[in-house]
Amino acid sequence: MPAIVITGASAGIGRATALRFIEAGWQVALLARGAEALEALAADHADALPLPCDVTDEAQVEAAFAATAARFGRIDALFNNAGKMLPGQLIDELSVADWRAMVEVNLTGMFLSARAAFAQMRRQNPQGGRIINNGSVSAHAPRPGSVAYTSTKHAITGLTKTLALDGRPFDIACGQIDIGNARTELAAQIERGVPQADGSIKPEPMMDVAQVADAVLHMASQPAGTNIPFLSIMASNMPWLGRG
Repeated sequence: MPAIVITGASAGIGRATALRFIEAGWQVALLARGAEALEALAADHADALPLPCDVTDEAQVEAAFAATAARFGRIDALFNNAGKMLPGQLIDELSVADWRAMVEVNLTGMFLSARAAFAQMRRQNPQGGRIINNGSVSAHAPRPGSVAYTSTKHAITGLTKTLALDGRPFDIACGQIDIGNARTELAAQIERGVPQADGSIKPEPMMDVAQVADAVLHMASQPAGTNIPFLSIMASNMPWLGRG
């Protein structure tokens, strides 16, 4: 039975993806800061391992991945999903503290999780595994006022490409899923109305988060020797392709 670590598993895309992998017969390590939510999610699933963890804390990340390997014997995949958003604001309105907090979660947190996964996948027998980073359509085209979020998501693309290259000798594949307008608590405002490139504020079409979970499962289920380096999934009529 394959094993996956999912960060940010207590809500939104992470929670939906965790449930989809459990349904598909995977062993799932659930990482997030909210212990209570993780315990509730794992309560009825024997193959779910709740591990409260702040992904910006190196020691906590290392301990969570060690606990996963100890419980499941190996780690076959990581869905590097934990992230945060901020209200839209111009760069001179964005505090340095908020910038640093965004970088800590969206970039350093993903780096630490990928680092721990890579180390385990490299030393386990047989070697190998798969890392799937949660990017964003903002890695291609920004929303207005999203300088911190967009910057971190562009950085994730660099992380993905480098891990895909450096993982080759160890059978570690890396891919990135870029998601647009999945219906979650974090993205609820988009459906109510968000700023557009022309200065207007408009609601945008949304898609069911279950479609994202299916896409992540598809990426993780590729056979050895096959990788999906980049996959974009979005609400069909969201204005991403017309931004600007």
